Amino acid sequence: MVNEKEIFQRTALLMGDRYMELAAQQRVIIFGVGGVGSWCAEMLIRSGIGNLTLVDSDRVALSNINRQLMATVKTIGEVKVDLLRERLLEINPNARIRPMQAVYSPDTADSFELDSYDFIIDAIDSLSNKVHLLRTASKMPGTLFSSMGAALKIDPSAIRVDEFWKVKGCPLGAALRSRIKKLGGLEKKVLCVYSNEVRENRGEKSFLEGENRAVSQWDTKKARINGTMSYLPAIFGMTLASLVVKEIDARSQ
Repeated sequence: MVNEKEIFQRTALLMGDRYMELAAQQRVIIFGVGGVGSWCAEMLIRSGIGNLTLVDSDRVALSNINRQLMATVKTIGEVKVDLLRERLLEINPNARIRPMQAVYSPDTADSFELDSYDFIIDAIDSLSNKVHLLRTASKMPGTLFSSMGAALKIDPSAIRVDEFWKVKGCPLGAALRSRIKKLGGLEKKVLCVYSNEVRENRGEKSFLEGENRAVSQWDTKKARINGTMSYLPAIFGMTLASLVVKEIDARSQ
């Protein structure tokens, strides 16, 4: 068995033993392990998180390669959560990582036992399912963090963290606020990672839907396809991971 103290000696030097103890005990669930969620998952494992559940229904598609951690030409057609689990266990073989090839929806919500998690991370892009997840997770005892849209952006300096109702300049955030307000709001404050940069697609995208449907459990409720750069979703995911780390650090004091 690999010695975790050696793996995380630099982390422990910075954060202290109490942080390391708490991080290993925390139960975290990530909904969506694409361009945002996959990088968030790796940063959490590299930060000492010991229990991680990965939720995503898709298989790797060619169009994922430009931004998703486990997507390469060799992994086309493979299940994303299984691939990511394998990679994360190569980082920390002692971590307890549960892959769930599933879609979060009102019909499946109860199967995830959200009340058993210390942290719930929303990185999905289906608008209706995202609304339901945010409202449901906001009622749970665990801390909820959410990613807004990472597409149509190239400027890392425009990335922000704010409370859900204070997110400005993000079309996805605006759509979510409108729907959630009509449904009665959220039960508690939720920090979101977002960017107020909005660019336009310049290229053709008609080929993407067919390419994705060929290898994935395509969710027709997903947000419309937009262009993305390699690094922007990754920075969103890393920022989400940092919110978890900072919260655990605060609890360790």
